[in-house]
Amino acid sequence: MDTRKNIALIAHDNRKLDLLDWVRFNQGTLAQHNLYATGTTGGLVEKETGLPVTRFLSGPLGGDQQVGAGIAEGRLDMVFFFWDPLSPQAHDVDVKALLRIAVVHDCPIACNRATADFLLSSPLMAEPYSAIELTDARTESHSG
Repeated sequence: MDTRKNIALIAHDNRKLDLLDWVRFNQGTLAQHNLYATGTTGGLVEKETGLPVTRFLSGPLGGDQQVGAGIAEGRLDMVFFFWDPLSPQAHDVDVKALLRIAVVHDCPIACNRATADFLLSSPLMAEPYSAIELTDARTESHSG
């Protein structure tokens, strides 16, 4: 990871306003990084803050999987995913896959505002950082 991070923003419908409020509060810091987002969330962030956002598809239409691919390919450095664990999602399988790929690739992922605050305020945000991926030997020992 360079000092300018590639950050993905995702929010379920019931959490979009929470994420937007968080982005507004942290707009100055986020402006120092490259922002990516799933469809509707990215549109809201751009419209409300003027921050440039590279947009993926909407989450249920493949956006969550695009973010996961970005993590696996090393194009995304961290994810701020304000998800709603109390409402059933038609794409729950995609959400679980995204969370899994973030852990496998040692990608920081914040799923609530408190974690997002701690992650964004970390001194590591302004420094290069090397994540440690799980090796094939470690993943094979758990795959049976």
